[in-house]
Amino acid sequence: IMLDRDGTVIYVGKARVLKNRVRQYFQKSEKPSKVQAMVECIADFAYVVTPSEVDALALENTYIKKYKPKYNILLKDDKTYPYIKVHTREEFPRISITRRIKKDGRYFGPFMGGVNCKDIVDIAAKVYNIRTCSVALGAKPKKPCLNYHLGRCLAPCALACTKEEYAVRVERVLSFLSGNYEEAERILKEKMARFAEEEQFELALDYRNKAEML
Repeated sequence: IMLDRDGTVIYVGKARVLKNRVRQYFQKSEKPSKVQAMVECIADFAYVVTPSEVDALALENTYIKKYKPKYNILLKDDKTYPYIKVHTREEFPRISITRRIKKDGRYFGPFMGGVNCKDIVDIAAKVYNIRTCSVALGAKPKKPCLNYHLGRCLAPCALACTKEEYAVRVERVLSFLSGNYEEAERILKEKMARFAEEEQFELALDYRNKAEML
């Protein structure tokens, strides 16, 4: 964490061997103009040791969001690693992937280190039947889409479920996203076994892969 004479954070970086990374800035070799300008402003620095590279990625991201250092270009705006959002302010909350955090729902993440948000959302749809579409819901029922027929959504748009029934699913998916995977794993394995028994092997393989990913 590079600071200027006023104690303002001007740059945040990470490295496996921090000593080598910091030394590069102060060697006499020719540097890009931006780097040279930054080095001339450095009056002090601080460091944090993290238990893993994934933790370092997350901490770097957090510090850049917090301090908005002048010489960081990547991750400087509000975009970041992906989060999963449950739109809890909606009457029938949906689940989506986002890179922007606002005060309008429940957010889980950031997801990094090889974890694919799309897989998590897919599991949430297959296990808890939470909607992933952004269709506006009204008093007049709509025709249910393919997700309903595939068992991936309770189709509140078609008034195929009550608000209370849907709310129970939302609470379960919030628990799942908070780290309680046991129920989801059990349901995935049950569906895998059923599809294998019905000789729908591609579907069985998909559910097995999802369970292993969990």
